[in-house]
Amino acid sequence: MSYNLLLDNLTNPALLFFVLGILAVYLKSDLEIPPNSSKFISLYLLFAIGFKGGQELSHESFNSEIAWSMLFGVGIAVFIPLYTFFILKKRLNIYNAGAIAAAYGSVSAVTFVTAVTYLEAQQFNVHGYMVAIMALMESPAIIVGLLMISLFDKEEVSDIKKRTVIKHSFTNGSVLLILGSLLIGFVANAKQAEGIKPFTNDLFKGFLAIFLLDMGITSGKKLKAFFSFGVFPFLFAFLIPLINGSFFAWASAFVTDDITNRFMFAILAASASYIAVPAAMKISVPKANPGLFLPMALAITFPVNITIGMPLYFFIAQTT
Repeated sequence: MSYNLLLDNLTNPALLFFVLGILAVYLKSDLEIPPNSSKFISLYLLFAIGFKGGQELSHESFNSEIAWSMLFGVGIAVFIPLYTFFILKKRLNIYNAGAIAAAYGSVSAVTFVTAVTYLEAQQFNVHGYMVAIMALMESPAIIVGLLMISLFDKEEVSDIKKRTVIKHSFTNGSVLLILGSLLIGFVANAKQAEGIKPFTNDLFKGFLAIFLLDMGITSGKKLKAFFSFGVFPFLFAFLIPLINGSFFAWASAFVTDDITNRFMFAILAASASYIAVPAAMKISVPKANPGLFLPMALAITFPVNITIGMPLYFFIAQTT
């Protein structure tokens, strides 16, 4: 593994702004991103990555590799919450176990975006259909997490609430926006797309840095509650992403030889959702503690992936 790549990630402005956000909380600074601005930036990132992915997808020819890749992505989103749930429920209650399993089976759009930037720095481009695969992986993990809670919950959970959250997992704003942007980018011709290119491309890295500053502030506020659960959540949030990412960087060779695809599969497997899953769990599993799974995904898994994980997954994708 190249240590220069690791050093580059450690000095990446995106990561440093995330660290600045955490530091601001501990210094008791009044630094904050207004909630409406934060929501706008989140929507912008999803829109931009979806639209650019759609443009890339419009240049692709649908073939068996793409079909198998989509099935492989959905398989990852089902397998990870299944096996992690049984690890988690040994130390946590089933509500927290199901929520965390769903978060780690689902994906982080911001980690995906950061990985795209990482590949571009290595002079690689991501295939557009990987954006579609990312969007497809949101709902299965949420549904599996809820099913596992339902199977092991001794208290009866209403069917209405289950139906509501399953519907929500398919119509969640982040999923709908990225799929819609993907479709719009796919049908727009190159001349039409050129008109909004300054917005979707030139401003992208700046908005990403501000968003990660906001994520750092959010994480910093929840770390105190997180530490009250002991060392197990920390070890899980640190080790499981590296295990998942490394394994699927290797296993993806069975469906694609493309280094960028294999790297992105590793990122999708290693990342943890902190937008779609918390929203779904808030509706259906109010007993799950967001002060546990949000810091796991944001304060530990995210920085682990963009510092240690990305160079490791890229190395595995290149050498196996």
